[in-house]
Amino acid sequence: MHPDLTERILQHLETAEQADTLDLAARFGEDHQKIVGALKSIQAHGELLTAEVATHKTLGLTDEGSSVVEHGSHEALVYAAIPPEGIAQAALMAAGGANAKVGFSKAMSHGWILVDKTVSPPLVRRKVDTITDGVREQLQQVAAGKGAALPAKEVADFKKRKLLQETTTKSFVLRRGPEFATTLTKLETDLTVEMLSSGLWEQLKFKSYNFDALGAPPTRGHLHPLLKVRTEFRQIFLEMGFSEMPTNNYVESSFWNFDALYQPQQHPARDAHDTFFVNNPARSHKFPQDYLERVRKVHSVGGYGSKGYGYNWKLEEAQKNLLRTHTTAVSARMLYKLANQDGGFRPAKYFSIDKVFRNETLDATHLAEFHQVEGVIADVGLTLGDLIGTLYEFFRKLGITQLEFKPAYNPYTEPSMEIFCYHPGLAKWIEVGNSGVFRPEMLLPMGLPENVNVIAWGLSLERPTMIKYGINNIRDLVGPKVDLKMVEEGPICRLDHA
Repeated sequence: MHPDLTERILQHLETAEQADTLDLAARFGEDHQKIVGALKSIQAHGELLTAEVATHKTLGLTDEGSSVVEHGSHEALVYAAIPPEGIAQAALMAAGGANAKVGFSKAMSHGWILVDKTVSPPLVRRKVDTITDGVREQLQQVAAGKGAALPAKEVADFKKRKLLQETTTKSFVLRRGPEFATTLTKLETDLTVEMLSSGLWEQLKFKSYNFDALGAPPTRGHLHPLLKVRTEFRQIFLEMGFSEMPTNNYVESSFWNFDALYQPQQHPARDAHDTFFVNNPARSHKFPQDYLERVRKVHSVGGYGSKGYGYNWKLEEAQKNLLRTHTTAVSARMLYKLANQDGGFRPAKYFSIDKVFRNETLDATHLAEFHQVEGVIADVGLTLGDLIGTLYEFFRKLGITQLEFKPAYNPYTEPSMEIFCYHPGLAKWIEVGNSGVFRPEMLLPMGLPENVNVIAWGLSLERPTMIKYGINNIRDLVGPKVDLKMVEEGPICRLDHA
């Protein structure tokens, strides 16, 4: 490590009985840590030296002590601030600086000043014509490296006044060892077949194994924060008794993505400005025909107590394939299956966590591809109160308690609410999801009983992850700007379970 330095140390000890590493540092003009490093290198080659730990205590000035050396002691400054005619004590305290109180007390005890109470108000006057600033002189000795000559009483007083500090330095006293030599023999690190077969290994010295050394960290994969939070979300849904929906088809027909949800075919969300349509295959053709006819009818002329939208519903629009804009398309399929299962309707709770795609403008909180977390509960007589209570419980399990709900409009829910959560990093409320009670025009064509209501909510996976990991820009979480070191060093996601 320090080949020249190691030889100089060994050569010095060839003629000297012992040497302190601090003295060697001064002699060689090197930093003490370099001398210690060279010693470690020598010790790795065997018992060339013996090293005994020694401690050295030295006095040094604190910042306040250095100020005293430069400007004078607190008591001397107070004395100097008193004019010949005297000064009121309050004015002296103001003129004497931050340590005027200590300086006044010390100057009084030294007999340098007095308080004249024969006048009103009382004045502080000088009691002697001249003073000697002994504190400053003694601290100047410490600054010059002569602190060892100070009396113990003075040292203790200066420490109490925080003018001095004691520093303990560890060094090593070196002596020649049983294997002393002035040169270092290279230590072998590997035992080879040739050494064993020739017997050469008996004449060589081998480097000792350092069993305390840290091994090289193995290369391994790391879970992205989104995956960590997704696992926690999934666990919470399972704890609340939900079943996971199959979400394995990113490409969906407009029928299940829009029409089955009672979303009119002329709705702006169905434009290319908001939705990614698929060119190949461009259309779907397999639909439950009786259900499709009921959906067409409720859109066109109404039904189930609704007037409908009153337009000419077109099958060609419903057949268009697209990248699903929400996992509610999966919920529609599951509710239709629930309504038509053997044995009739049974209450159910479903959830899904998967990707959805929207033609969004990218900014700090929006992406064109993101994950949607969705929960659906179907049961008899559910109300908006059930939805709000479920949302509070769900978000409480996520460790998020600051929630706000705002009325909103959705074609397939009534009433509808937007869910907002406070983001401490952005210092503002951000929208994290949408919720509502599915409309009868959506549920009754599926074949669900009239007394069955369905409450649902959807939120992004990305925004709660941003809140949990303190990320202010979604592009730092997903996309080409992601810092892989953040992924590698990101802590385990531990949501505040209730």
